[in-house]
Amino acid sequence: QLQASGGGLVQAGGSLRLSCGASGRAFSSYEMGWFRQAPGKEREFVARISRSGFIINYADSVKDRFTISRGNKKNTLYLQMNSLKPEDTAVYYCAADREGAGSRRNQDYDYWGQGTLVTVSS
Repeated sequence: QLQASGGGLVQAGGSLRLSCGASGRAFSSYEMGWFRQAPGKEREFVARISRSGFIINYADSVKDRFTISRGNKKNTLYLQMNSLKPEDTAVYYCAADREGAGSRRNQDYDYWGQGTLVTVSS
């Protein structure tokens, strides 16, 4: 089970840190990802991180502004979001990929958190 938190209202240029807590002892065996869904749009890939944390990928739209990380001993995934823009406004979801194929596709992720809303005002 995944539980995302940390969303809120922030002004453009501000920062937020999202967290995703995972229950169970298998957290380190999953690749993890963050996705987001803006109103009226499809869910899109934001970032992913390998089991060890050494391989990371970002969507072009968030590269150099967002940082994904994980704490396997704490069973927690993080997303540090800096220099936020109004177009970053969305519900953010964490997800776990059991197979670990480095995917950016929604359908390849097996477990999803409930989402946390990020609103960036201009």
